[in-house]
Amino acid sequence: MRTYALNAGSVALLQDLRVWDALPPDARTAVWDMRVQGDVPAGRRPAALHFSAYEQSVQALAWIVDAAELDAVLASAVRFAPHITVVAEAVQAPLTVVAEGKDAASRAALGVKVDTQAYGHSGVAARLRSDQPHAGLARQWFRSPDILALLPFDRPSPGHSYGLVWSVPQDRAQALLAMAPAEFEQALAQATGGEAGSLALDGPRAAWPLRLSRAQAVSGPGWVLVGDAAHVVHPLAGQGLNLGLADVQALAGVIAQREPWRGLGDEKLLRRYARRRHLPTLAMAGVTDALWHLFAQESPLWREARHRGLQWVDRLGPLKKALTARALNS
Repeated sequence: MRTYALNAGSVALLQDLRVWDALPPDARTAVWDMRVQGDVPAGRRPAALHFSAYEQSVQALAWIVDAAELDAVLASAVRFAPHITVVAEAVQAPLTVVAEGKDAASRAALGVKVDTQAYGHSGVAARLRSDQPHAGLARQWFRSPDILALLPFDRPSPGHSYGLVWSVPQDRAQALLAMAPAEFEQALAQATGGEAGSLALDGPRAAWPLRLSRAQAVSGPGWVLVGDAAHVVHPLAGQGLNLGLADVQALAGVIAQREPWRGLGDEKLLRRYARRRHLPTLAMAGVTDALWHLFAQESPLWREARHRGLQWVDRLGPLKKALTARALNS
């Protein structure tokens, strides 16, 4: 039931690997517009941010991709790559790239410490169908205490499906999972105000705990960390996989540009990768964490400040354009 939001940089990498065009057409959906809403103080009209691919002069703001389909196409590409050998057990190599995810056992075996902050929230994911076409519009609601995203998708109903990512307190997440489908759909209707039409479940639901984490070291003699093994951010900006693919691209570039006499596992070489990825991952972690904490505040004063902030940003075209450009290429 999971979907990924991929930016232009990630799509370009997958195109270079000849993976993107191998995806079935209905497994990738363009996001042409985005609407971000906040909570509404008493007596006020809703405020919203609007982002447009047309205003940004790009083909799409993002692409929503079927997670299982992308995994399958990547696995197929590995099987047909003549320079890759798949092994069942660990082998000695001049360079080990740890890409096992946020609970990587290989990272722990290396003795790498990880700084972790649990949010006390879980992400609830599901596939939905709507009686109204999505028209390539992604919708997001930032409120206290939840953040809800509807990602336009074309499976199973072309033009009428969404991927749901709903960040809620953990006890609320368990309650949502335990609800009967009709009760869950009613909770969705209340949360979205019916703005995306009448939403119906189209498959199972799942939830996972959300956290912010960062490995204290991402490289050492003969090893590097990439993706969630190196850093985990809140999914509110949909940048987790994009950060991981950018890690891969940076590491490949560092290796390709190395001096002929320098080995793959050279510690100084791998520190170049660590330096190249330090600021981008730190910046995205900071932005997502700050946004989460900003919208976690429940007092009326904070609601009023958020409301005014959304209105202010939406009116500043250059700032909005800069934010969009950053997300497109992070």
